[in-house]
Amino acid sequence: MPYFSVVIPLYNKEKYIQNTLESVLNQTFADYEIIIVNDGSTDDSEAIVKQFTDSRICYYKTENKGAANARNFGIDKASADYIAFIDADDLWLENHLETLKNLISEFPNAGIYASRYQLIFKNKSVFIPNYFEISSNYMGPIEDYFHSSLHYAVASSISIAIPKNVFIKIGGFKNFITSGQDIDMWARIALKYPVVIGNEITASYLHYIDDSLSKTNILKKKLIRFEDYSEFEKTNSSLKKYLDIYRMEYALQYKIAGADKESKELYDAILKKNIPLKSKILYNLPQFILILLLKFKRFLRNNGIDFSVYQ
Repeated sequence: MPYFSVVIPLYNKEKYIQNTLESVLNQTFADYEIIIVNDGSTDDSEAIVKQFTDSRICYYKTENKGAANARNFGIDKASADYIAFIDADDLWLENHLETLKNLISEFPNAGIYASRYQLIFKNKSVFIPNYFEISSNYMGPIEDYFHSSLHYAVASSISIAIPKNVFIKIGGFKNFITSGQDIDMWARIALKYPVVIGNEITASYLHYIDDSLSKTNILKKKLIRFEDYSEFEKTNSSLKKYLDIYRMEYALQYKIAGADKESKELYDAILKKNIPLKSKILYNLPQFILILLLKFKRFLRNNGIDFSVYQ
């Protein structure tokens, strides 16, 4: 039985999957299997994967049902006690699994083990996220996962390992969520288990932003059911602020898409002290100005300038 099962959901990533797989196969810690779940790709992703002959690769093809279903399928097929994730267009440094293995050995009772990650922008510049009240050299349990993740999430789908028995107890990814299913999953785990962070950067997220507005069409997405957290929010102010940031983000997306009713419902549910003045000002701008500002923000991100309007 391998130590890790590496789950890779794959959908139309022919430009990236080869580099992603090579980064997994180049790990210094070699006791793992790779479970690739092709979620109904229509490009040449399958042909590229089948060029690899490493015996640790297990390849499955399913109908297109989304990343949550693909990850759940991979977890079900996993034979290891620990599940590591990477998306099919991101990269690991060679020491990624070794770093996670060391975290598990030192802190055996956590629900999430997270290495640190970096963002690589379209112009190849690199940005290293900082987490609230966690120093860059700290390694160990996080006192308040939701507070520390207010700007950049400590847990990312490319940088973590989770015990398989945690998924058995908590439940898998919610298949009905098509946007933010990972946010929901990590939050459910963090509410019940310790989260441990390492002090080494071992994963790279390719933060390329499409210049079109196609990704802002929120009307076709199924989001987190915020009401599922209402009881927890009453006693956990950090969780409330953490979720209010996502409410604000989705409220702006709905407004850009012209869905004013949905936008207002989310905005009204926000505790206003949890969002900065600039977010409130943005929300009250006309739709066409928001669209222009969004395009400008994407231009800046593609050129290595990253910022949040929610902090």
